[in-house]
Amino acid sequence: MDRRNALGGMLALFGAQVFAPLARAAGLAAPPVIDQGVPRLQVFTPDQRALMTVLCERVIPTTDTPGAIAAGVPAYVEKLLADWALAEDRRPILSGLAEIDSRSWQDYKVPAVQAKPEQQDALLTLAMNDQIPDGEEFFKAFRQMVIVGYYTSEIGMTQEREYLPVPGEYNGAFPYSQVNKVYSA
Repeated sequence: MDRRNALGGMLALFGAQVFAPLARAAGLAAPPVIDQGVPRLQVFTPDQRALMTVLCERVIPTTDTPGAIAAGVPAYVEKLLADWALAEDRRPILSGLAEIDSRSWQDYKVPAVQAKPEQQDALLTLAMNDQIPDGEEFFKAFRQMVIVGYYTSEIGMTQEREYLPVPGEYNGAFPYSQVNKVYSA
């Protein structure tokens, strides 16, 4: 399965409110041709990129499986925003990062990238609950990109989920308590 097919399947999970660049990348909207190389433009400043990276890891942290950073989600998000997003699609992400950093300075007296993980979680919660300007719009789009980026990556498909090309025989009475991981194909 290639990433585009996986992306199309993931979008079905989000329903009608899909972040526009994800819809274009999955072929649900008329996209331009995209290459697999580096992003065609620089979306983030170095500080924004660092903040976006740590926030990706807060959405899907490393546990007994690799997290968002190991799966290459920050690079995926930047590529998606650079090559598939229009300027108006990037605005909520860029302003959301700025608002989170501003709120971190206000509440914790440090930039958000240097805040403790619990503080970063609190900042994301403020965005999720729309307690920072345009926070909810930022959080929905950001979370979608991180989840789709993770679960369409090789790590998300093969380490977070259990990959079995032929998952075995059918057993209609298999006890749910014995299910270990969700299968991906």
